[in-house]
Amino acid sequence: MPGDALVELEVGPVAHGGHCVARLHGRVVFVRHSLPGERVRARLTESGEGRRFWRADAVEVLEASPDRVPSVWPAAGPGGVGGGELAHVAPPAQRAWKAAVLDEQLRRLAHLELDVPVLAAPGDEERDGLAYRTRIDLVADGSGRAGMRRFRSHDVQALESMPLATETIAGLGLFERRWPAGARIEAVAPAGGDEPLVLLDGVPFDLRRGRPDTRPNARSSVHERVGDYVYRVSAAGFWQVHREAPAVLVDAVRAGVGDVVGATVADLYSGAGLFTVPLADAVGPTGSVVSVEGDERAVRDARRTLHDRDNVTLHHGDVAQVLSRADDVVHADVVVLDPPRTGAGRAVVGAVAALRPDRVVYVACDPAALARDIGLLGEAGYRLTRLQGFDLFPHTHHLEAVAVLER
Repeated sequence: MPGDALVELEVGPVAHGGHCVARLHGRVVFVRHSLPGERVRARLTESGEGRRFWRADAVEVLEASPDRVPSVWPAAGPGGVGGGELAHVAPPAQRAWKAAVLDEQLRRLAHLELDVPVLAAPGDEERDGLAYRTRIDLVADGSGRAGMRRFRSHDVQALESMPLATETIAGLGLFERRWPAGARIEAVAPAGGDEPLVLLDGVPFDLRRGRPDTRPNARSSVHERVGDYVYRVSAAGFWQVHREAPAVLVDAVRAGVGDVVGATVADLYSGAGLFTVPLADAVGPTGSVVSVEGDERAVRDARRTLHDRDNVTLHHGDVAQVLSRADDVVHADVVVLDPPRTGAGRAVVGAVAALRPDRVVYVACDPAALARDIGLLGEAGYRLTRLQGFDLFPHTHHLEAVAVLER
């Protein structure tokens, strides 16, 4: 069958990755831009007899789901850019979609039967899940127009707007300006009120003068406010993109660790110190926090924020390797870990178990990796006692979850 053939499909359940499952003559087809129960005409985007499964985009809806709404970002529709694959789904149904994926991964990989709700972040219901991103990453096409790459492609699609970006970023005029062809454009607008910052190929860009700011003292970092805490973060470094995500996750982690006054807490994959700072307050002067992060720039950012915290030790390096060699990480009462999308994995889970913590608080951005690691922690003697999902990436299939496991 030709790779771009049109086929008619009865759409089945959701699956991890932002698509639904359908079958064509017994073959599994992963369909984007659809909803369970729909009948659609779909264009095959990946097919062939040698493939285990095929992929397709729903290009015409023959029978619509009641959860379908007009797309809030048509440019992310069939054949368009990545990053808005659920823009055609009503926000409550998006959260139900993500809860179903989380439940399925837990059942398949951790052998747990749970019904975990996924909560909206403050303000998202009123905004229909729009204008939440405080950081966006664009690339200029051949004519210098800012855009994004098409899904599973290197081709750049020019954009007129990015409706997931905050109003501050939307007001920067990034899509009206012409950029060097192929340039990477990053925009950061901290939720705490710091002035926005634009980087062009990693160099601060002066929007007023229309040129890179190559001065040695050009501003390349921003201040992020989370409650009473202020963090200094490199503009090109990692920070949660949803304007409410840092506060939502800090509150969930603090609730998860419980009373840790005087305790030793290990903060793994600690980034720029989002959790390290409130944990330092939580343990008090008689406790300690040991922070481990693999990204050198993030460790520098954390050191600037935590320079006056005597009860915090920062380590730069691979988490499993640091835990195996650091003299001050031989035991922890509580472990907090926020690994990348690939999860912690067997080596890190084994190193965490060797610390003999009473409690593990796991912040996850991928339900499959979380479910796998919950299973590994279960093998090491830890039981899941609490799990909450958070929809911190509306209009995409991504979600965050915070799990609490106890020995």
